[in-house]
Amino acid sequence: MEGYRIGTVESLRLLRETLIAGEQTTGKLVSVCCGSGCMSSGSEHVREAFAREIKEQELEDEITVKKTGCHGFCERGPNVIIGPQNIFYNSVTEEDVPEIISETLLEDRVVERLLYEDPVTGQKCLYENDIPFYKKQKRIVLKNCGIIDPTIIEDYIKVDGFRALAKVLSQMTPEGVIEEIKLSGLRGRGGAGFPTGIKWETARNAPGKEKYIICNGDEGDPGAFMDRSVMEGDPYSILEGMMIAGYAVGASQGIIYVRAEYPLAVHHLSTAIAQAADLGLLGRNIMGRGFDFEIKIVKGAGAFVCGEETALIASIEGRSGRPRPKPPFPAIQGLWGKPTVINNVETLVNVSRIALNGGEWYSKIGTATDTGTKIFSLVGKVRNVGLVEVEMGTTLREIIFDIGGGIPEGKRFKAVQTGGPSGGCIPEELLDLPVGYESLAKVGSIMGSGGMLVMDESTCIVNIARYFLDFAQNESCGQCAPCRLGTKQMFKILQDITRGDGKPGDIEILLELSDAVKQASICGLGMTVPNPVVSTIRYFRKEYEEHIHEGRCRALVCRSLIFYRIKDYRCKACMKCLTACPVGAIIGAKWQVHEIDQSKCIKCGTCMAVCPKRFNAVECVTGLMEGSGDKSE
Repeated sequence: MEGYRIGTVESLRLLRETLIAGEQTTGKLVSVCCGSGCMSSGSEHVREAFAREIKEQELEDEITVKKTGCHGFCERGPNVIIGPQNIFYNSVTEEDVPEIISETLLEDRVVERLLYEDPVTGQKCLYENDIPFYKKQKRIVLKNCGIIDPTIIEDYIKVDGFRALAKVLSQMTPEGVIEEIKLSGLRGRGGAGFPTGIKWETARNAPGKEKYIICNGDEGDPGAFMDRSVMEGDPYSILEGMMIAGYAVGASQGIIYVRAEYPLAVHHLSTAIAQAADLGLLGRNIMGRGFDFEIKIVKGAGAFVCGEETALIASIEGRSGRPRPKPPFPAIQGLWGKPTVINNVETLVNVSRIALNGGEWYSKIGTATDTGTKIFSLVGKVRNVGLVEVEMGTTLREIIFDIGGGIPEGKRFKAVQTGGPSGGCIPEELLDLPVGYESLAKVGSIMGSGGMLVMDESTCIVNIARYFLDFAQNESCGQCAPCRLGTKQMFKILQDITRGDGKPGDIEILLELSDAVKQASICGLGMTVPNPVVSTIRYFRKEYEEHIHEGRCRALVCRSLIFYRIKDYRCKACMKCLTACPVGAIIGAKWQVHEIDQSKCIKCGTCMAVCPKRFNAVECVTGLMEGSGDKSE
């Protein structure tokens, strides 16, 4: 491959056929997930163990070891797939490697203990698609993640990589590409959901020859890792999407804006760009069709507000990452004042799929108003944490319970927050809501970039609103007063409430401030940041009232509103809590029932943790303590 150049559409086709023909004689394959999630569980050591063992047994001609991107099932990492049977092993360790080689790779026997076991039915799953986590998913954007080695461009070419680009350059006009994207109904996956084809058309029609394509890889939502996984697992699809966008819009320069705190994504993207350039897929006269395109990476410093497109542009230009009012929109006046299309990672990956299969094909997936699929990072109090790609219109219940496996430890579902820190908390009675841009907006939430945080009954809804306000006020760029001062004041009120200092009227003030911040802020951060507060008051107002008027936190989370006490009829005076208490708040002695000195207690919960389960003598309770008075007066 060294020195090989893809100079024409035909040469790409010939290369693909050659690569596929060579693959058929390769033999057995071990694919080890090396996304960040599995790597944190030791997958790189597992991959090295396979390589080492295979070399020692002189099996290199029979067995290939490959690293891949994220499979999505991060909860069960490290994940390993054994080919050609495609047997799925989960939670694999270095110690398991010799057995997998001797049993599965050499003797075609399955190592049962490494198969996924359905916790409901107890049934073992041999293949990935047998696992409930994958059954209801539809992987379009993630189709190559877990399949290709994200550092080998030939792997991407074998799975139809750059075929969409070849088709576009050889068979379609720029206007035709835009029409195809419009026909698909694709909307921006960064959160706002603006129609991609309209954005492209606006930029194409904007005056000026110098135009830009920017990939927004600045993923700042707490708990979100969709874009990171795609950048790590399938960087080539992003490049291809950017090239197609550049051809359609009339741009010859692309920039990927990615957080510096995503080093693996930066490494894989850099590798992909260099390899594409070496093959002649980036640079001048691509595939001999007279199209020039280059891509470079700009690393962001990790500010949430830089996910907003005008702030992102300011950051690339070397200025403070602060948004500006719109219009003019970037599609008309963007980077360096030139027409600029900004699409997020997921949007751009969809582009190559649409270009290859047609806009009509894509428009039939999902719903009439929300076509295609959406990736969610499913996190929080749910059994199967990971990346989930589903058709638009899939209900929250299907995502959380059928795919996510429901709530662990027998606890009750309480709420789900969609859209990251600017999203809303949706209660149990709305679990059958189909996921879509408008449907989520109607219930007070947003799609956002795809964060999905599941909460159970042990979550304090007031505290969760305080947490997200804390994040938002810290991430506010401070440019406009409503956002800078409004979020700060809202956070202070929420903090007072969770500390037991809430006052009658606080809820109404929070709602008034929310409305003011939403109406007067100049960018999306300020306009959406009140969502967690407004939605939690809307659906869980009773809990706010309990905090303020009764000094009660039903989830036993707000430390100021709880206290520990020892049930004297259960206490065996074993002295475990007395000796473990870090502040000496336990009173008692051997054979003398213990009690807690509330004036000294710091509510750390150590006494409850060390009390033997058979005694169960310590309890955590909430509500106003005797003599503290009623705050509603």
